[in-house]
Amino acid sequence: MELVEVLKALGEPMRLRIMNLLAVDMLCVCDLETVLNLTQSNASRHLSTLRRAGLIMNEKKAQWVYSKLDPEILAAHPFLRELLDQEFDKIKQCQVDREKLKKYKEQGCGCDSYKEAGR
Repeated sequence: MELVEVLKALGEPMRLRIMNLLAVDMLCVCDLETVLNLTQSNASRHLSTLRRAGLIMNEKKAQWVYSKLDPEILAAHPFLRELLDQEFDKIKQCQVDREKLKKYKEQGCGCDSYKEAGR
């Protein structure tokens, strides 16, 4: 993917926040909706932009689709790894989001209860 497209995708604060969380774990849309207080359509729109830029990839498990960082893009653009590993730690909102994700995961997300019920 072209560097310009990658940078355009990262030019929106909410997408940076999503990347921050995906650096921690592979997440489904419901995780992002809850932690970032997004609607499903907004979360999906941001994920689509990140996916088109080649920053993330999807993995389907049963009926759930999980997003994760694409390791190939991280290898192609080392500054992304530095951004994820060092720069996000300096941003207060990213710290808050990671803490919210940690608490949310400890409680179990909504799709986890569906998975456990066999739905």
